[in-house]
Amino acid sequence: MTTLPVSAETVIIGGGVMGCSILHSLAARGMTNTLLLERDVLGSGSTGRSSSAIRMHYSTEVHARMAWESFRVFRDFGETVGGECGFTRTGHLILGGESDAETFRANVAMQQSVGIDTRLVTREEAQELAPSFYLEDCGIIAYEPLCGYADASATCASFAQRARERGARIALRSPATGVEVSGGRVAAVHTAYGRVSTDRVVIATGPWSRRFLLAQGIDLPLEATRHEVVHLRRGPEGPGYHLGGGDIINQIYFRPEGSDLTLVGNGNMEEVIEDPEIYAQRASPGFIQDIWTRLARRVPSLADAQFSTGYAGLYTSTPDSHPIMDSVTGIDGLYLCTGFSGHGFKLSPMVGVLMSELVLDGQASTIDITALRMSRFDEGALNNDGYGFKVMV
Repeated sequence: MTTLPVSAETVIIGGGVMGCSILHSLAARGMTNTLLLERDVLGSGSTGRSSSAIRMHYSTEVHARMAWESFRVFRDFGETVGGECGFTRTGHLILGGESDAETFRANVAMQQSVGIDTRLVTREEAQELAPSFYLEDCGIIAYEPLCGYADASATCASFAQRARERGARIALRSPATGVEVSGGRVAAVHTAYGRVSTDRVVIATGPWSRRFLLAQGIDLPLEATRHEVVHLRRGPEGPGYHLGGGDIINQIYFRPEGSDLTLVGNGNMEEVIEDPEIYAQRASPGFIQDIWTRLARRVPSLADAQFSTGYAGLYTSTPDSHPIMDSVTGIDGLYLCTGFSGHGFKLSPMVGVLMSELVLDGQASTIDITALRMSRFDEGALNNDGYGFKVMV
């Protein structure tokens, strides 16, 4: 039987990359009397089925800043965190049509002001960077040379290990069943193995967030949405190693993986899942055919690639595809970190830093996250979707 501590200064519910990043950041700042509760094993939810892309092209400054600062952690992970994250640099092209030009220019200027290494390139310049890409339909193109991908499971494990080394505790297969509130503030967390007294609780439960929060009387517009990803094996006549791409025209994203694989996914997620315990975890034949066809429009030589694997995972989506990172008004000591809508992994290092600031200092200071407050939905203050392409908001 699992034995849990009687008390902890802070309890984090959820052992994906967000929960582990928060645990690590709290420990790095000296709060080590902490407990992370995970219903299964670390990274067993959305983290383990992430496409793990690292790029910084976004339409809102809060996302762009978080992505840029997080990239710097991934790039220097061994020194900044310790352990492995598997970061591999590939470079990345963002491809748009003529109608996207004004938004592109504004976004690239904003990203450059943040410090991101990005620039607009001509079609001819892009063709030199990506000779296997078909680009005749592109009206505007941006290039991010530093982008790439990492290993979400390894990153999650490294955050957890560093936190443990500093004294934080992690309880696996220990589901939280509720948060006890007394006198308007957090008093304890109830679990399958008993009660843990605490003053602070961070809810980072991903697709389970809506269900868990409703039990606490908190109703937020969160949906678990199913996303599918396909790996194709490039043959000897294929493009070889290639840049990653965010293709607004064909509504796909793709990137190389290893020496001979290409990962491709859909840019918009529509299938809502009622129960995160029950969903099809393999990519459907229809999706595989459709996404492959769209990818081949952009990289024609991949039409002759071989299917390798296809799987599905869950995003936790909000109406504006931006997360909720906030304290809960009326319940002192309760914090929310959820709703990342498919962007979460690439932002995870800064999520830990910002949530630790919120918990320890009362507000985030490294980056202004006012735009991610939970009240924005009632206020009608949703964040802008620059392209109508959810993975690029």
